[in-house]
Amino acid sequence: KCNSHAINPRRAWLWKDDIPLALKNPNLPLQNGESSLLRDGDQPFLYDIRFSRKSFKLEVYDTASPNQHWSSLNPSVVILAYDISNRKSLDALKGWRNDVTRYFQRGAGERIPVMMLGLKRDLRVENDEIIYPQEAYRIAQELHCDRYAECSAVTGELIKEAFEDIAKVAALTTTEKGAQAQGGCTIM
Repeated sequence: KCNSHAINPRRAWLWKDDIPLALKNPNLPLQNGESSLLRDGDQPFLYDIRFSRKSFKLEVYDTASPNQHWSSLNPSVVILAYDISNRKSLDALKGWRNDVTRYFQRGAGERIPVMMLGLKRDLRVENDEIIYPQEAYRIAQELHCDRYAECSAVTGELIKEAFEDIAKVAALTTTEKGAQAQGGCTIM
């Protein structure tokens, strides 16, 4: 389904609980005094990704936005995002995962690929609240996610790789029958 010579539109949803959106848009130059944080009015957030000689355009919708009617969207991949420094945000993913299953089964067993994404990697410090990669990966497996990754918008650490992974999940696991790992996922 992927054309290596054209940009393929793929939709990704950023599912989250109470995590403020802090993804920087690398495609927009900053003006004087302007913040690089994305705002609700900027939706959908558009990203151009290129890997393996293929180009992809990702449309990202923040489903926690009060202005978004997310039930009317038709995603190619769902991103379950949580705050690495906030255990409650990880616990909330179970409810979001149930919503993904309930609302977006496409019939005949077809399922949308799901990626779990740990945000605020720069805040990982020794304390009881912090979620380490091993625990998050185990939960990604329990939630039948197709892939797990982490990144930090503040430091830029693994941002490019996270977006490439999102494009890979959309391109490589979206089949006629859909995707969704049966008890496992790939870690980046």
